[in-house]
Amino acid sequence: MTSIDVFDQQTPDGTVYDLVGPAGKPVVALIHGLGLTRATWRDFVPALSERYRVLNYDLFGHGQSAAPTIENLTVFSEQLRLLLDHLAIDSCAAVGFSLGGMINRRLAIDHPERVDALAILNSPHERGAEAQRLVEERAAASAAGGPGATIDATLVRWFTPEFLEASPELVAEVKAWVLANNPPVYAEARMVLAQGVVELIAPNPPIAKPTLVMTCEHDSGSTPAMSRSIAAEIPGSEVRIVAGRQHLGLFEDPDAFIEPLLAFLESHY
Repeated sequence: MTSIDVFDQQTPDGTVYDLVGPAGKPVVALIHGLGLTRATWRDFVPALSERYRVLNYDLFGHGQSAAPTIENLTVFSEQLRLLLDHLAIDSCAAVGFSLGGMINRRLAIDHPERVDALAILNSPHERGAEAQRLVEERAAASAAGGPGATIDATLVRWFTPEFLEASPELVAEVKAWVLANNPPVYAEARMVLAQGVVELIAPNPPIAKPTLVMTCEHDSGSTPAMSRSIAAEIPGSEVRIVAGRQHLGLFEDPDAFIEPLLAFLESHY
């Protein structure tokens, strides 16, 4: 089947995207996390695009996309819905990392007809009071000092000590992505990450889509307990915990995510 690949395309509302893989195949949409860009998925796209049409885009205020005011989580979920409309894509399997795993849940709640399957990777859920306070304090620090205000502490949470020592060039690349963000929009998006989980807890009616929930053993912000809680609220969902990694395990060890993601999609999509 012919592959008609497009790169660095822009929608009327300012979303920059790539679309690669065989024309006519089911669509997999990739949604990156806070402060990152669609380059997050560079190891995933070649594997996924052998079997699927892969839509990879920059969130508002990130990468090359426009930077409107981010008032709530729905701004991001509507960004994806409008991108699907622009491309005449009826529905997709939505794969979201961290904030992206909140965005795809919001889309599945509001527009279930646009979502065929979900993969929720290293994404937060209901926090205890102390953890919620810390997350909101970090979001407030971003508002006061910009993306660089807490970046060094963030990288320590995201990567294992071994990776920080062994791969300084890759760590520097991720740091540069974060620092390149539009400061006001980054602060708004970080507050959405902090507060938006509340609207995703125990949706009624529950999400009724094939779902894979994954995180890493040592992810302090999107813990294994959170992933199990998300899965408990989505009937029939699967849970995978990647040993040894932290928040950016999919960057540090992409194969640990790509293989189960492909297996899940092959089974359900």
